[in-house]
Amino acid sequence: MTSLATTGLARPHRWLRAHPYAADAALAAAVLTVVLLGAYVGPHAAAHRPGPYYVLMSLFACTGLVLRRPMPRAVLAFTCAFTLLETVITGDDPPHTQIALAAVVALYTVAARTDRPTAWRIAAVTVAVLTGTVMLFGVRPWYAQENLGLFAWTGMAAAAGDAVRSRRAFIAAIEERAERAERTREEEARRRVAEERLRIARELHDVVAHHIALVNVQAGVASHIMDSRPDQAKEALAHVREASRSALGELRATVGLLRQHGDPEAPTEPAPGLGVLDQLVDGFARVGLRVDIAAASTLPDGPATATGAAGAADVVGPLPAAVDLAAYRVLQEALTNVHKHAGPGARAEVALLRAPDSLLLTVLDDGAGRTTPATGAAPAGADHGGHGLIGMRERAAALGGSCEAGPRERGAPGFRVRASLPVGSAAGT
Repeated sequence: MTSLATTGLARPHRWLRAHPYAADAALAAAVLTVVLLGAYVGPHAAAHRPGPYYVLMSLFACTGLVLRRPMPRAVLAFTCAFTLLETVITGDDPPHTQIALAAVVALYTVAARTDRPTAWRIAAVTVAVLTGTVMLFGVRPWYAQENLGLFAWTGMAAAAGDAVRSRRAFIAAIEERAERAERTREEEARRRVAEERLRIARELHDVVAHHIALVNVQAGVASHIMDSRPDQAKEALAHVREASRSALGELRATVGLLRQHGDPEAPTEPAPGLGVLDQLVDGFARVGLRVDIAAASTLPDGPATATGAAGAADVVGPLPAAVDLAAYRVLQEALTNVHKHAGPGARAEVALLRAPDSLLLTVLDDGAGRTTPATGAAPAGADHGGHGLIGMRERAAALGGSCEAGPRERGAPGFRVRASLPVGSAAGT
């Protein structure tokens, strides 16, 4: 299909779109030319030449087309009035119906710029009035070619205007839908970026809070006993080195998620899960936190109960990767809070309950350590302005589960963290 640019009409087309009154004035001049040519050069022009009144009425009717865009209905009524005036009052025999071309253009404009029901009602009235008047007072017989031609032209004008209006509405709907799709894509991209940043922030918090807490305790122990018990100090420093190495490895793996395409390949160590729960418990045992673990399962196959980290992993069984990582991080953060806030000598109890469609985690501490004069045992889960509890709740909520933290029930000393994680096809997404 030849475009306007290839034909050299692009610049005039843009100018006419920018100056609609100039375009309509040119259209009015063209219609007036056609009307006068039809009256003076037609097959009956020699025998029935129109008088000066016809020229004047044609000039007025075509001049009204300059305002066809801002006032389409008024212009239609104006042009129809001059057509009826020429047909009924002037007394030309036969009347020169070429003036109806101005009404045809006005009818097209109304149909193109009005809703469909209104446009068709106006078109029906216009066609009936113009053709009925011409058939009654125009060329004899009523079914003469000129009369039927006027009927056809007015009907085609209404149909063409409706088609143009429908096409404009269709194009506008497509453009609006494309813009909405573009906005939706941008919003979805921003949402995914925000979610990814939040997930990475949770990972960094969990890694740093856990390992740095262990390093801090072991470094304090080594500093305290360096002179009196150097062997135990060396052991504590070895634990510091091991904890820092583990922290660096997990940080490297997490930061690797931020690498761009073409950067060096990030480490591919698997994400931690309940399968390495024994290593997590051993790390806390080295800093003096006793952790008792019990697990139960309602699955039809496999062991029903077990104690200890290794046995608990067997009872819980395989989990979706996202659920496995979330369970490990919740336990890691809860035990880190126990170690930080419950004080020396505290003991933690971890209970795992595996159901066919969920995993229930409960972490309790006895609050045997640090106390305050006003409240007694300090809540082990208190973050003191940190983001640990928020991170646990966000992890559970991201999987469709829940996480609660607060003092133990019935006035018992200590703190309780309870998380429920769904285990299903959606949880591993």
